Amino acid sequence: MCVWFQRYFGCGLAIPGFLDGMHVLDLGSGSGRDCFVISKLVGDNGYVVGIDMTDEQLSLANKYIDYHTKKFGLSKPNVEFRKGYIEKLGEAGLKDNSFDVIVSNCVVNLSPDKKTVLQEAFRVLKPGGELYFADIYTDRPLSEAARKSDLMWGECISGALVWKDLVMYAEEVGFETPRLVTSYIYDVPFDCVKQLLEGARFSSATYRLVKKKADIKPVPVKAIYKGSLTECGHTFELDASHTFEAGIPLEVAGDVAAVLKSTRFAVHFDFEELPVADVDTDKEYEKSVEQADPFAYAVRTGATKNIFTDEQKKAVEALAEK
Repeated sequence: MCVWFQRYFGCGLAIPGFLDGMHVLDLGSGSGRDCFVISKLVGDNGYVVGIDMTDEQLSLANKYIDYHTKKFGLSKPNVEFRKGYIEKLGEAGLKDNSFDVIVSNCVVNLSPDKKTVLQEAFRVLKPGGELYFADIYTDRPLSEAARKSDLMWGECISGALVWKDLVMYAEEVGFETPRLVTSYIYDVPFDCVKQLLEGARFSSATYRLVKKKADIKPVPVKAIYKGSLTECGHTFELDASHTFEAGIPLEVAGDVAAVLKSTRFAVHFDFEELPVADVDTDKEYEKSVEQADPFAYAVRTGATKNIFTDEQKKAVEALAEK
């Protein structure tokens, strides 16, 4: 059971920038909070679809469509909510190549078939689109007892994916190597479950997974940001490993160049191709995987967070004793 089922259980706001006019899908939209924020960002020329499997959440979300349409000064509703499963987007009527961006906020960890979730996301994304999502990850496979703990499922621990498996699944379904945006160590304060975890660590991490355009080749380049993205001014942060200053060339590996060239960010860059004769593609790949490690980043930056109050800790401990 989920002890805190009435409170918001997402990982903050997992929403990328530069969404004006975009078609966006929210996997596990719940009460619609993120969808309504995004509806403001995409504006009248964009559209937002939220998918959720729970009637109660869908009813609550639909209740506030008109309110947010008026509040945001939109000419018409630009958000809708559909019932369905994130592993079966086709059953909810979502077609191939139909979304620019997909978001998800601490939902994928609850799915029993995470690779299929990624596969479906890849299918409905347009070429050049991205899956931008926050979730909980672990650094090792969990024991069977930990996986079957109702308490730990409710606290988004049992379903945590090993971060290296995310890299593997993403690449197997067609995405580029995941780009880590940010992460912090997720402190598990419950004595009642620590012995089940057998030393496993957990991280709350945000990634962007890009569906590369077929005609884009992964060639290393000097990428020169034009400073034209109004939301970020002279500095653009693609991920935790790549920050671009306007007018200053930055050499990037072929896979990063492919991400930039494929996405909505491409028009804001100039590119100068670099010689490829001496490029060690294996080392480039190893470096990209290292950059996707949420634990290394969190340790390096000292990012640790305990999201539970003392009162909540005591409640969980009491429940575990029953």
